Amino acid sequence: MPLTSPHRSALADQVIAQLRAQITSGEWPMGSRIPTEPELVEQLGVARNTVREAVRALAHNGLLDIRQGSGTYVVATSELAGVMNRRFAAAEPGHVAELRSALEASAARLAAERRTPQELRQIDALLERRERAWESGAAETFVEADANLHTAIVSASHNEVLAEIYADLGGVLRNFLRADVGEELRPEGYMDHARLVEAIRAGDADRAAAEASAHPFGCRLTVPGAEG
Repeated sequence: MPLTSPHRSALADQVIAQLRAQITSGEWPMGSRIPTEPELVEQLGVARNTVREAVRALAHNGLLDIRQGSGTYVVATSELAGVMNRRFAAAEPGHVAELRSALEASAARLAAERRTPQELRQIDALLERRERAWESGAAETFVEADANLHTAIVSASHNEVLAEIYADLGGVLRNFLRADVGEELRPEGYMDHARLVEAIRAGDADRAAAEASAHPFGCRLTVPGAEG
């Protein structure tokens, strides 16, 4: 339904709220390109200037990235996530790795104790998708598949505060993983996650935490088929 208001500022606020909702709901997931300006004008029934104002506001808040000649992309799912992206963009990679290790080890430990059968099925499916992404050779596809698997494990911890912190840091972690992986997948860059998922399935909290803490950037494990 078109948004209407006699006041430009109020209308812009409505559009900002509408676009933010599409980001936070997952309708426009992380890394996706949002509809073009003409498409948004048609969808929302507002003037081009209003759409432009709303998009720029969300870009200023760190949710969107306007890339000339390419489009506008979702880079964070909340204003806090946008702040995190800007705050830690130049952070020491090793420090980011240590933070990710701490968060994911805690989440894996809790997931081994608290995951439901449905969550375990989802984790299994995401592990399989991650393996297919690696085999495809598409670096960006692999980064997203890896991030989605870890997000599901964090969710299975049933700790809402941990899950929200991890989500707010999602853009930071993806960017550093993306930098670590590079533009081309390399055999020595493969990180095995089957043992992590198996530990969660077995309810072995200590082993799950140990496996998770071994995974962040630069920790290279075994390439499939290379053993023995």
